[in-house]
Amino acid sequence: MSFLFGSRSSKTFKPKKNIPEGSHQYELLKHAEATLGSGNLRMAVVLPEGEDLNEWVAVNTVDFFNQINMLYGTITDFCTEESCPVMSAGPKYEYHWADGTNIKKPIKCSAPKYIDYLMTWVQDQLDDETLFPSKIGVPFPKNFMSVAKTILKRLFRVYAHIYHQHFDPVIQLQEEAHLNTSFKHFIFFVQEFNLIDRRELAPLQELIEKLTSKDR
Repeated sequence: MSFLFGSRSSKTFKPKKNIPEGSHQYELLKHAEATLGSGNLRMAVVLPEGEDLNEWVAVNTVDFFNQINMLYGTITDFCTEESCPVMSAGPKYEYHWADGTNIKKPIKCSAPKYIDYLMTWVQDQLDDETLFPSKIGVPFPKNFMSVAKTILKRLFRVYAHIYHQHFDPVIQLQEEAHLNTSFKHFIFFVQEFNLIDRRELAPLQELIEKLTSKDR
């Protein structure tokens, strides 16, 4: 959650996505932050009693976007066309970009380009009121959960790239605890609601086992 980062002046990669104050989603976000503050990440991801699953997934998806935005924003100086000519997560995993609309056929591109495409695409989904309604009483579309799953699957790739290719600068910048806590929260969330296929998580499987084994 954003509170993990305190009030540090942290540059974000893309503009932060705000949930309007006073809205029900804002109350849900506050509930999640309060639960996270207790330090129990397993409990923090559980659907609050009486709440709508779509809305809970929506609020948390926006929050993960903001967290990754901030984390990637801290290491953009290290993630360049030269250092990362392909979008990868270690030697075995390489990602090619396609969004199904503007770029239909997957293209091979540098990591900074891929992440720019990815974060812009996510931002467009989050800003689409027909997909992520912010007004009370406006229903979520039937395809909401499949869109949310695609968003989270793609956001995972940014974590995977940071861990595999940029962990040294993360340590130098003393962002390691933030990254680990954010990623652990993300993994507990997607595990709780089965939102990302296990195969997609393979690039960080060892880390996932290490981070989650203490909380079983």
